[in-house]
Amino acid sequence: MAARLPSEDDNAPLAEINVTPLVDVMLVLLVIFIVLAPVVSQAISVRLPRAQGQASVPRQVVDVEVTAAGQVRVNGEVLAPDEWIDWAQDQLKYNPEAVVRLWADGAVPFDRVAQVVSAFNRAGIQKLAFATQPK
Repeated sequence: MAARLPSEDDNAPLAEINVTPLVDVMLVLLVIFIVLAPVVSQAISVRLPRAQGQASVPRQVVDVEVTAAGQVRVNGEVLAPDEWIDWAQDQLKYNPEAVVRLWADGAVPFDRVAQVVSAFNRAGIQKLAFATQPK
């Protein structure tokens, strides 16, 4: 707000808007909204519908480990390459929702892990998880 210099016409009306009452009203409204907001948001009562259904069956997780020597262990049992591919196809028949969790030793070459993943893909297993934490 600019300072007014005294002049001859000091009794003339001011042509400026006084915003102090406007700010006061806005602050009062702000305080009212802040106080009422939690009351209004908690006052709504909703009855939610109940679902009728069966409990979900937990998925079976099968641990497959590729050792540093290149062997494949299924749930701790060492299987030959043709055996674990057959096992994967049988597993899919009996439990199509099974999840295969693949553990690979850090010394295993990537191409060996890729062969295992490819074999599971050919067997039709779609749910494959890579374990990233040590056992």
